[in-house]
Amino acid sequence: MTKGTTSFGLRHHRVHGMCPRCGKHSFHLQKKKCSSCAYPAKKMRRYNWSDKAKRRRTVGTGRCRYLNKVAKKCKNGCKDGRKQFFDAARKQVAAAKAKQGSSSA
Repeated sequence: MTKGTTSFGLRHHRVHGMCPRCGKHSFHLQKKKCSSCAYPAKKMRRYNWSDKAKRRRTVGTGRCRYLNKVAKKCKNGCKDGRKQFFDAARKQVAAAKAKQGSSSA
C-alpha cells in the first residue's frame, strides 16, 4: 500500500467533534481535549505566535453583555445611588456626634 492518495481513502472515522466551550469542530473525541481552546483545561489556549487567533477571541468580539452595561453607566456619570446613601450616613453620624457632645456639656 502506498503512503499517499490510496491511504487517504481509508479514513472514515471522526477524530474531532464540536467543543462545548468554543463551539469549534476541534474537540478530539478520544483525547477528550479541544485543540483550539484546550477545553477542559481552565485556562484558554493562546499563544503569542498567533496574533490573528488572539484577535478572533479577544474582549469585544462577543456580545459584551457586562461591558455594555458598564459603558452605559459611565456615560451617565456612574450614578448608582451610593453617593446619596453615603451622604445620608454621614449626616446621621454627624447628628449622633452633635447629640452626644450636647448631652455631655
